[in-house]
Amino acid sequence: MKFGAIGIDHRHIFGMAANMIAAGGTFAGWWTDGAPEPLAGFQKRFPDVPRVAEADALLADPTLDLILISCIPRDRAGWAIKAMQAGKDVMVDKPGCTTLDQLAAIKAVQAETGRIWSVDFSERFEVPCVTRAAELVRAGAIGKVVQTVGLGPHRLNRATRPGWFFEREAYGGIITDIGSHQIDQFLYFTGSTDATVMHASIDNVGNPNDPDLQDFGEVVLQSPQGRGYIRLDWFTPDALPTWGDGRLTILGTEGYIELRKYVDAGASDATDTLILVNGERHAKIDASDAGMPYFHRLMADIRDRTETAMPQAHAFKVMELAITAQLHAERLGA
Repeated sequence: MKFGAIGIDHRHIFGMAANMIAAGGTFAGWWTDGAPEPLAGFQKRFPDVPRVAEADALLADPTLDLILISCIPRDRAGWAIKAMQAGKDVMVDKPGCTTLDQLAAIKAVQAETGRIWSVDFSERFEVPCVTRAAELVRAGAIGKVVQTVGLGPHRLNRATRPGWFFEREAYGGIITDIGSHQIDQFLYFTGSTDATVMHASIDNVGNPNDPDLQDFGEVVLQSPQGRGYIRLDWFTPDALPTWGDGRLTILGTEGYIELRKYVDAGASDATDTLILVNGERHAKIDASDAGMPYFHRLMADIRDRTETAMPQAHAFKVMELAITAQLHAERLGA
């Protein structure tokens, strides 16, 4: 399977492309507008992949099956629509879109073309300990899932951020952007196909000179299957050896699982630490060998026209809830 990329404005494109190559795909070419900050690192990582002069060259290439999209968030819907209309399946960086109107247009084109519109929610799909947690939940290790608590702290890294990062219209708001990761995990682990936004709020606490930047957000979700709390921020301190101490706690009727995804702060720099507590044991488990099946499954879906990597309705619902919660929070005001 061959794929191309449109837009490398966010470093998530590194993982998207590398994991598709690891799954057996061939990276045939890429296009981006101008010289975004990730450009040098991208060219160093993929030195043999050609940059094409126009994105339309990728869309017109009949040998390409999949287009990866990681341009400025406000532009992702437009490129995804063009790609689907050109007969390509799409994997887009989160957020897959930034407005409800964009989402409606994506839904219409996806229904018309029958193409795959998949969002790489990397905090689930690129984290092996989440894979292991899913296996444990399916095996009944903690009983019925009652609630998820998702923490999404991030380091601001102001010096490396482009101008669009500080523009609300460009990045979509903190809940639409990084909150979509946590909403994805809530729906997935509770087995929910829909949810109600019970509470959502945003604020700019520590960056008054950047009025469009939202550096704190929180969301409470409820569905017939469970409840979820989400906290987001741009306050990761410099001493932490990674960009954020992302964590997920999954509460069940017979135990709980805590995921320390990127660091076990205060104990170890190890990633993919899983803590399991139930009626039989309490254990700290290295889950770094659990794999990342999303990318192989997406390749199979492209070949077989199935939905094993992520149901199409799930991708739509995550973005609908994220944008709805964002708008609710903004109506309430910071």
